[in-house]
Amino acid sequence: MKSPIFAANWKMHHGPSDATTFMRSFLAHSPRRSDRTVLIFPPALSVAAVVASLHERQDVLVGVQNIHWEDKGAFTGEVSAGIARDAGARVALVGHSERRHVFGETDEETALKCAAAARAGLTPMLCVGELLSEREAGETAAVVLRQLHAGLSRLEPGQLTSLAIAYEPVWAIGTGKTATPDDAATVHAVLRKALRELAGERGAKVPILYGGSVNRGNVSELLAARDVDGVLVGGASLDATGWSAIVGS
Repeated sequence: MKSPIFAANWKMHHGPSDATTFMRSFLAHSPRRSDRTVLIFPPALSVAAVVASLHERQDVLVGVQNIHWEDKGAFTGEVSAGIARDAGARVALVGHSERRHVFGETDEETALKCAAAARAGLTPMLCVGELLSEREAGETAAVVLRQLHAGLSRLEPGQLTSLAIAYEPVWAIGTGKTATPDDAATVHAVLRKALRELAGERGAKVPILYGGSVNRGNVSELLAARDVDGVLVGGASLDATGWSAIVGS
């Protein structure tokens, strides 16, 4: 994925019909660009609709918001990495804050999911981030490093560069509060140092995205911060015109 990376997480919005309408409008206002990566994470049932809309636009990638760590089996309601890959996804979100704090996803489960994604040929995008209470206690670095090391613990050494990281402070997601560019750069530097320690100079090439109330008004400033290789956008990605403007930043 070429930086800067603009990733849209639609969460539980845009069913197949709305997704098709969205993509038609977005593509009409967003010409093909070779100097950045655009990535869409629709709900699972809308993946096929988004993939179908991109038959002439290989510059836009599709991802899934969640996967199960087993390759197959009796797991009603779950989607495996292999099924996601077969449906046209190329990236899988792992450990998003809502998966961790709403659905109870553990660090060990993020490790299993990152490994499953890599096994199936998907790029895992591991999300890390601290709660407000952890930030106020001065524990931000310890929390994100714990989540990073845990999530990557089951990957083989050669897989440590075929991934992406998203720093999303939990206190800034959907709240309208955003980490300042300096805040983001500080945490991204901690993650970058850890990635270098894990993978040598190849760790310098692993993209680190910032996520948390990113919008048209702050995206350029965030992208200008050191070690911010892209943005993971939630609510501001749901409007096709607004998303086009963000991607064009």
